[in-house]
Amino acid sequence: MAERELVILLAEDDEGHAYLIQQNLKDSGLANTVVHVPDGQAALDFIHCTGTFSHRTSGGAILLLLDINMPRVDGIEVLRRLKADPKTDEIPVIVLTTTDDPREVKRCYEMGCSSYVTKPVAYDQFVEAIRRLGLFLAIVQVPPEEK
Repeated sequence: MAERELVILLAEDDEGHAYLIQQNLKDSGLANTVVHVPDGQAALDFIHCTGTFSHRTSGGAILLLLDINMPRVDGIEVLRRLKADPKTDEIPVIVLTTTDDPREVKRCYEMGCSSYVTKPVAYDQFVEAIRRLGLFLAIVQVPPEEK
């Protein structure tokens, strides 16, 4: 049986940032499916195949691009829940946020994030950072999620 494609789950409440991230990942050559959700609860629902994603079949590989400051359930809580659950603790989580506080960076790594990327404020730098992220994501290996 062939392995399913890696799905990039983008948890980002800022629609403008979400659009730029998706567009620049695509422009970098990344062909993976990117699923955008507007908050942490929707990210958890996607991963656990619950709520509006109850129809989703698990078993493929997921990589989560996670903003910290989101409504309903924030990114820190999403990260905590994923890493506390043996069924989801291997899902790679790349924190992608405007927060560059060293204490926040340290806390996310201590909680188990795979990488922490600060979104630059300047447009050109933002585009370049996402382009480089896309190049990285094109070669990264991710384990499939548990069924």
